[in-house]
Amino acid sequence: MDTAFFITAFVTMFVVIDPIGLAPLFVALTQGMTDAARRRIAWRATAVGIAILLVFAAFGEAILTFVGISMAAFRVAGGILLFLTALDMLFERRTKRREDQSEEDHNDPSVFPLAIPLIAGPGAIASIILLMGQRPGLEGAAVVLGATGIVMVIVVAFFLASGPIERALGKTGVTVVTRLLGMLLAALSVQFVLDGLSAFGFGPAQG
Repeated sequence: MDTAFFITAFVTMFVVIDPIGLAPLFVALTQGMTDAARRRIAWRATAVGIAILLVFAAFGEAILTFVGISMAAFRVAGGILLFLTALDMLFERRTKRREDQSEEDHNDPSVFPLAIPLIAGPGAIASIILLMGQRPGLEGAAVVLGATGIVMVIVVAFFLASGPIERALGKTGVTVVTRLLGMLLAALSVQFVLDGLSAFGFGPAQG
């Protein structure tokens, strides 16, 4: 297994999905519910999110080919999208937008807004298509899906333990972690753009 690629895939999906940032929103969306109801919502939201990401992992590149978009062009566009997400994280705009998306009153928030767009949002969808395109074949797919699966297990764990974690980190702790992850995502997004540009003959080819 390509350990370096696995780490890249895991870090990318972890930062984009952001289980730490989702935890307080899960608490807000399930406020007043029983522990059993919270567990059902946590598992259902994660399952729907996984299903959506699997669809785009399997058919995302085929969809791009059908509409005439090259993988290199999508890498550049996806990298720019992830960079904008990183800026939002660094300047706390992402948290505010997620809170706005979660303000509507829903009896069951597992599909919307938890699964879509908080777990399987545009950034996560773009990331899994980009990662699948970087390592075509069964081995690459296994690495990407394995890394994404671990991230989703972490999402469930944070959902189920969101209350204690939020209290332990506090608002300052969550802010610090979010900004550190934003810096990491910014660097990864630039690498995606460079990979895309190299396919067009700009700069050295990426391995």
